[in-house]
Amino acid sequence: MLLKHYFVEKIAHSSYILAGDNECAVVDPRRDVDFYIDEARKLGLRITHILETHLHADFVSGHVELAEKTGAKIFMPGVENASFQYIEVKEGYVFDMEDMRIKVVETPGHTPEHVSYVLSDLSRGEEPIGVFVGDTLFVGDVGRPDLFPDRAQELAEKLYDSLFNKLLKLPDYCEVYPAHGAGSLCGKSMAAKYTTTIGYEKKYNETLQIKDMDEFVKALTNDMPEVPDHFARSSAINGHGPLPLYKLPKMKTMTPAEFNEAYQDPNTIILDVRSYFSFGGLHVPGAYSIDSTGNLPIFAGWILPPEKNVLLVAETYSIASAASIWLKRVGIDNVTGFLQAGMHQWVVEGLPIDHIAQISPADLEDMMKEGNTVLIDGRDNNAYDEVHAEESVNIPAHELRTRYGELDDNKNIVVYCNSGGRSNMGISILKQKGFKNVYNLAGGMNGYLAYKGVL
Repeated sequence: MLLKHYFVEKIAHSSYILAGDNECAVVDPRRDVDFYIDEARKLGLRITHILETHLHADFVSGHVELAEKTGAKIFMPGVENASFQYIEVKEGYVFDMEDMRIKVVETPGHTPEHVSYVLSDLSRGEEPIGVFVGDTLFVGDVGRPDLFPDRAQELAEKLYDSLFNKLLKLPDYCEVYPAHGAGSLCGKSMAAKYTTTIGYEKKYNETLQIKDMDEFVKALTNDMPEVPDHFARSSAINGHGPLPLYKLPKMKTMTPAEFNEAYQDPNTIILDVRSYFSFGGLHVPGAYSIDSTGNLPIFAGWILPPEKNVLLVAETYSIASAASIWLKRVGIDNVTGFLQAGMHQWVVEGLPIDHIAQISPADLEDMMKEGNTVLIDGRDNNAYDEVHAEESVNIPAHELRTRYGELDDNKNIVVYCNSGGRSNMGISILKQKGFKNVYNLAGGMNGYLAYKGVL
C-alpha cells in the first residue's frame, strides 16, 4: 500500500492517491484532473476508484472528468439530480482494492451527506490504519456545521455524534487524512500539519475537549468565519456534475481593440490580477482587482458574478493561464480572453484608463485632520476586533458590493486591509459604483502599525 498526498495552496485542499501494485484510488480530487492521471502513469498504475467524502463547498471537484478519462468508478454518498453515474455508499458499505479494505462510515455534520472511508491494509492486518475524513475532522480543528444556516443546530449535533461516537472510537494509532489544511474556510482554526492521528486529536484538539453537546454546538455555531458566496454554488455543481474542463470556453489572446470590443458586452467583466500598486497606477475602467499572488480563488468566488464572461489582465500569458485554472476551481468557468501585451499596449493605443491613489500612513493622518474623510477597515470582523486604526469603520471589502450605500460619495473614502491587496479589491468595487474620491492605504494595517511604532 502506498499513500500520496497532494496539497493545493490558496484553497488549502488535500487530495490523495491510494495505491496498490496495479490499481489506485483518488480521494477528493481537485478539478484539474490531468495531474492525477500523470501521477498514476508515473507510478505505473490504473486509476480505478474515485472516492468523494461529500459535496465540497469551497471548490469544484474533478470526479466526473476523472471518471470519464479513466473509466474509474465514483464512490460517494447519495445526492439528488446527479447527471453522472456513481456508486452510492452508506454506513457499513465495504469494498476491497487489491489488498486494501475500505469501510464507509456516515459522518454528517459539515454537510448532511458526508461519509468517511476507514482504510485497512490487509497485507499487514485487519485493524484500521487510516481514515479519509473529508471535512469532518481536521488537524487541530473540526468541520464547520454552519454552511446550511437554517440547519446549523441540527448539523452541529450530527457532527458531535460523527466525531465522538464514530471517528474517535477508532484506534488511537489510526491516521487521519483530512481534505483541508490551514487556510481553508471549511473550519475555524486548522493547524498547518497535513495529517494527524485519532489519539493525538483526542488529546490536543481543543474542540474535542468540549464533551458537553450543548457547549460543543454553541462553540461551532457562534463567531464562525463568514461563508463565501461560491460555497453554495460549488456544492450544487459538485452534486449535479461539473463540466469537464475541456468543454469550457477557451481563453483567447486579444489585441487591445478586440479586448475593448468584447468588454462592451454587458455580460462581460474584466478581472485584473496584477499587484495592487500596478492596478492603482493604471487599469481598464470598471475592472475588478484581485492580486493573483493573494487568495485569488476565494475572493474571485466571493465577488465575481459566475454567469459573466471574464476577460483577464495580467503581466504574462502564463500568469493569466494559471489564474484561469484558479477561477475554474471555484466555478468561474467562462474565462474568454486575455489582454495581449498588457496595459502597456493598451495605453499605447490611446484607450481609456483609470487609477487608484495609493497613500501612506502619513498622508492618511493629514487627510483625517481635514475632517472630510471616511476610513474603512476592509478586513473581517475578527481581525478588526483584534486591532484597527482609530476612527475606522469595519466593512469587509467583499461586502462593499452591497454596503456601498452606507458611504457618502461626497467624502474621501480610504480603505485598508492587512497589506493593501484586499482593500484595493474593495476600492475597485466602489469605482464601479461611481465613487470618485477613493484611496488605498498602501501597506495596510501592517504599514500603519509600523508607522505608529507598534511593529
